[in-house]
Amino acid sequence: MDISLEEAIKKHALPYRSSEDLNRIVDAIGSSKIVLLGEATHGTSEFYTIRAELSKRLIQERGFSIIAVEGDWPPSHAVNRHTKAYSPAEQESREVLQAFNRWPTWMWANEEVADFIEWLRLHNGQSAQKTGFYGIDLYSLWESMEEIIGHLSTASPSASHLELAKKAFACFEPFNRDAEKYAMSAIHPFNRCIDEVDKLLEVMRQDSALYQDGQETALSLKINALVARNAEDYYSAMARDDTLSWNVRDGHMVEAINEIRDFHGPDAKIIVWEHNTHIGDARATDMRREGMVNVGQLMREQQHAEGVFALGFGTYTGSVIAASSWGAPFQKMRVPPARLNSWEELLNRTGAHDKLLIFGDDNHALFNRWVGHRAIGVVYHPEYEAHGNYVPSKISERYDAFIFINETTALTPISIEKTIL
Repeated sequence: MDISLEEAIKKHALPYRSSEDLNRIVDAIGSSKIVLLGEATHGTSEFYTIRAELSKRLIQERGFSIIAVEGDWPPSHAVNRHTKAYSPAEQESREVLQAFNRWPTWMWANEEVADFIEWLRLHNGQSAQKTGFYGIDLYSLWESMEEIIGHLSTASPSASHLELAKKAFACFEPFNRDAEKYAMSAIHPFNRCIDEVDKLLEVMRQDSALYQDGQETALSLKINALVARNAEDYYSAMARDDTLSWNVRDGHMVEAINEIRDFHGPDAKIIVWEHNTHIGDARATDMRREGMVNVGQLMREQQHAEGVFALGFGTYTGSVIAASSWGAPFQKMRVPPARLNSWEELLNRTGAHDKLLIFGDDNHALFNRWVGHRAIGVVYHPEYEAHGNYVPSKISERYDAFIFINETTALTPISIEKTIL
């Protein structure tokens, strides 16, 4: 390796001045059917707006028809129904985002997402190929169970399915929607509800043809049942092993992606919006030493022939929406300058302006070295950032491309009338 990382950045970084510069990313994506769009935080305006602009391009120019996000299925499906005009009532996009009432609400209930959802609704109204918006996370255990019972209560061809769903829901009722209580109880295997949710998922998969209609009811039932099964597994693992619970969650998101793609057919192209820690290949980080996998790794392993393109994001400084503890109100926080010799600090040092990098045969080896890469979650303590917010990464193996915004701004949350913790 003849040149330093700083010199490699100077040689290969391209300026990012406007959305027109996304042409290079679109060209690099080529014929890939799976595009993973990251973010270094869950509260940065530019990450959301750039993902939205790139998604619009891929929808209009490359035939992508699925947006899958790091959010719960029930509120995301409410957005999906809105953008496809399945819901009879006329609502504003900002009203529909009220469905994201689980903390952290700001991840999806924000003005940046509202603008994109409004664009998507108008696009779908004018296009023969509709683009869907789906949530692939697993935190909606109780809400997903309620959705299943609601569907089956009004449209079930089989009363036995409804009874099976009610039995599964009843198993969780003693925990009063408290995931931690269930997690502590599930340490003892005989307290788990795994048999009930396994049977429910099996039935929904076997008999999905009974629920076919023009509004994706069969898909919704299957995903909600998948959430119930995998959320049970996640919460039962949570009190025992952090690595196991992480792997269950990312494994679930991949299962959900595959179910959604199967529903839409073999030619369906999907765009995934998630944090860098999910979409950037775990094998190129220190997560690998801990036995952790993630969406980026699993999708590359499973869907190599389909073409998987991962785009990471980062920032040197700015502001962000986050909270000081789990469940606490969000705050606008200042993001301090990146740690010395981190990926973000090197990108700033080589020119304090926005840039993009595309990793290919000509430069892959130059960026295939370990360097700290900033990651900010929904809980954030800027004063301690240098000690715990950097993930050792081989950037050119973790991503196929990277967009760096030197100074970012906090996104704009939408006020939620009711918050469920």
